[in-house]
Amino acid sequence: MYANRPIVVFRATVLGRTPAERAAAAVLFIDRVVETSPDARVTTGRVGDAVSVNIGEPAVFAILPADVDTLAGETLDGVSAETVARLQRAFDEAVELRQPRQLLRAGLLALVGTFVYGGLLWLVRRGHRATARRLSRTTEHHLQKLTRGADIVRASRLPEILMRALDTIAMLVVLVITYPWLTFLLRRFPYTRPWGESLRSALVTAGLSAGRRVLDSLPDLLTVVAIVVITRFFVRLSNYLFDAIEHERVVVRGIYPETAHPTRRIVAVLLWLLALVVAYPYLPGSSSDAFKGVSVFIGVIVSLGSSGIMNQIMSGLTITYSRALAIGDFVKIGEIEGTVEHLGFLSLKIKTERRESITIANALVVSTSTINYSRFAAREGVKVSTSVTIGYNTPWRQVEALLMLAASRTPGIRREPPPVVRQTALLDFYVKYTVLVCLDQPRQRVPILHALHANILDAFNEYGVQITSPNYESDPDELKVVPKSQWYAAPAAPAAVPPNQAGRGTAA
Repeated sequence: MYANRPIVVFRATVLGRTPAERAAAAVLFIDRVVETSPDARVTTGRVGDAVSVNIGEPAVFAILPADVDTLAGETLDGVSAETVARLQRAFDEAVELRQPRQLLRAGLLALVGTFVYGGLLWLVRRGHRATARRLSRTTEHHLQKLTRGADIVRASRLPEILMRALDTIAMLVVLVITYPWLTFLLRRFPYTRPWGESLRSALVTAGLSAGRRVLDSLPDLLTVVAIVVITRFFVRLSNYLFDAIEHERVVVRGIYPETAHPTRRIVAVLLWLLALVVAYPYLPGSSSDAFKGVSVFIGVIVSLGSSGIMNQIMSGLTITYSRALAIGDFVKIGEIEGTVEHLGFLSLKIKTERRESITIANALVVSTSTINYSRFAAREGVKVSTSVTIGYNTPWRQVEALLMLAASRTPGIRREPPPVVRQTALLDFYVKYTVLVCLDQPRQRVPILHALHANILDAFNEYGVQITSPNYESDPDELKVVPKSQWYAAPAAPAAVPPNQAGRGTAA
């Protein structure tokens, strides 16, 4: 090495002098020649099988056949010519390093380049600040228009994400400016010039290599683009078909309107997966070890987490294609009651009457009994029931008539099919009466039941019938029976006797 540049590699030992000693002696000799003959030129001469390298008249060192690495394809003449070119350049830079005028000129150029670099950094900083302020104002303005609330704007992470993206872009611009400035600075001085040339050659080599790879990959990239375009066409075609099925413009056997939307997503995913499999061999770098390593890593991650995820996905498919639930249905899953707002691959979301959003895993839905109040609401209606217990001394016909009266006064209860009253149990101390009513809106089940209960209380109070559940303590003095004359106490009437009760007695 001389003047921070590699000159030649010594491998042979000459007259007991090791290659390291030969190199040290050559450096000392070149230093003396630089001091005495700065205008000397490097030449070569033949000495037997060796080649002598001269600076001016004196010989500096010799290159022996044993110094040549024949396994690497080197020859004595080739190594000699390359050595002359390297030594001449290093010799000239060593002479330049000893000239104050040249160093002063290089220092002034470096100073000017540094001032330009500082100005560019200042411009980047000002541009970053101005862009950040404008971006922040624009983002908050649009978020306020969308959300109509400052609290949501402050809680949103969108401005922070945009600021981080802007910081990253500014850092990349600074690096792009710094690299050529550092290269220019190092190339001004003889000793650091090899480092600057290495930076420049590395950048040029990387650029040329990337450009060559892009050109070599153009046919494969065009194939990938063609695969993407064709897949996109088929995805749009399938989306159009399933959208028509969903809105009942087209009828396809086996595909129902409520399953068209999830089927569309599944078909789109399968098409893109097929496109990825077909395009994989054409992706640039797909055969590299790094690409294969990333693929294996992703495969391991998917394998480790696939058991639970696949369980949820398969449960979601079961829910979807069994048509147990649909978006907008009013359901009860376990103890949770509300409207289905979202059916996903992994979970579903229910909005309760208290405006709560509850997320339930698909596997839990499959393993739990589900009541769908909306499934037959439009065609047959949804029936709900409520019960009262009345003592045996109250005429059952009167109780049934009062329950029917309360049902007729309640809004939201269908007239067809009409309400039905059943004596569901003859218990030890009282009779249990259950009224079944059909609702217009299943989602209004709770307020309708509230109104029905209120009307039951009003009707029983209006006709002086106590809603009590008596308990037995002792035998009464007289029989607690309903005389036949009171079988049709108001508001009951013989004409109001339901057909299924006709055989129980005779009208008085």
